[in-house]
Amino acid sequence: MQSSEIAGKARFDHIRYAQLWEDADVLCAALGPCPGGTLVSICSAGDNALAMLTLDPARVVVVDLSPAQIACMRLRIGAFQALEHPEFLELMGSRPSTRRADLLTRAVASTDADTQAFWQELEPLVVAHGAGGAGRFERYFRIFQRYLLPLVHSRRTIEDIFVGRPDETARAEFLDTRFNTWRWRLLLKVFFSNFVMGRMGRDKAFFDHVDGSLSDHVARRIRHAAVTCDPSENPYLHWIMTATHGEALPMTWRAEHYGTIRDRSDRLDIRQDALEAFVSTGEKADGFNLSDMFEYMSPDVFADVYGQILSAANPGARLVYWNMMAPRRVPETHADKVMRQQELEDALKATDKAFFYSDFVVEEVR
Repeated sequence: MQSSEIAGKARFDHIRYAQLWEDADVLCAALGPCPGGTLVSICSAGDNALAMLTLDPARVVVVDLSPAQIACMRLRIGAFQALEHPEFLELMGSRPSTRRADLLTRAVASTDADTQAFWQELEPLVVAHGAGGAGRFERYFRIFQRYLLPLVHSRRTIEDIFVGRPDETARAEFLDTRFNTWRWRLLLKVFFSNFVMGRMGRDKAFFDHVDGSLSDHVARRIRHAAVTCDPSENPYLHWIMTATHGEALPMTWRAEHYGTIRDRSDRLDIRQDALEAFVSTGEKADGFNLSDMFEYMSPDVFADVYGQILSAANPGARLVYWNMMAPRRVPETHADKVMRQQELEDALKATDKAFFYSDFVVEEVR
């Protein structure tokens, strides 16, 4: 197994993210169609790698250091094969359910013994919150939603977030006059601090290369989610505020993609390892979903890993990734090897519903 800088700093023995908090719609639009090609994706919970199957590649190589995150992917594959779409939404937690134990059993029946054992141990958590609520990050939001948010806003106000409003002016008025109270600002400052999120949400090692206040960053990004975008169509904001998706679903969980993903799931090549391991094989790819992995790296390691990825990229391949608080773009030493797709970036950033991220990067190999 290849080494990775973050491997020695963060734990990988539990589910950190039980669902993806990055917008697959903008990811797939950035990568573009890839008929017959090879795509590479960080696994995380598996949703974005599955979404990439809609681009019609010959294969999607999925890598992750965490056996728990790989188990999330294998559960999804089993669920797509064994369940109908409404059942899948119940299992994942998008819809209420009284039969998640049975759905979980059916979803893992065709998986390997380790995956079955992993999810059997988590069955009570899945029954209570859905498989999409079984991660550390989702537990963090559950504490926020259950115990703290009611101290700040009434249920009526929370429901009114998701009332469709016709334009940015109307959405800004709601945010400024009804939602952005002093209690809300105090809650953001405390609960979304670097310290609290590092202890309860993300691993604290993920903030090693970050400068600035996380709570200030979140406050700025909420305006994007609540004003620039329509919150009634935002599945991520729905889950944070209500622990469900309402009528808004992430791309991978929508009915129109369910059959395509199910029929192409045999194109997934899942590897428990660092991304650098793919590079070491000598294989070439036509596109990379790099999540926000560069944010966890020191500048020197980032430059080295970026160069390794370029060595495994075919001409025209796109490198797609997010930044939250640590600015990362093509290192100067490799700047002549890629072209920034700024027009595409700007258009997609304006529609990106996964509002935690401050930057969305699309770079194409020359």
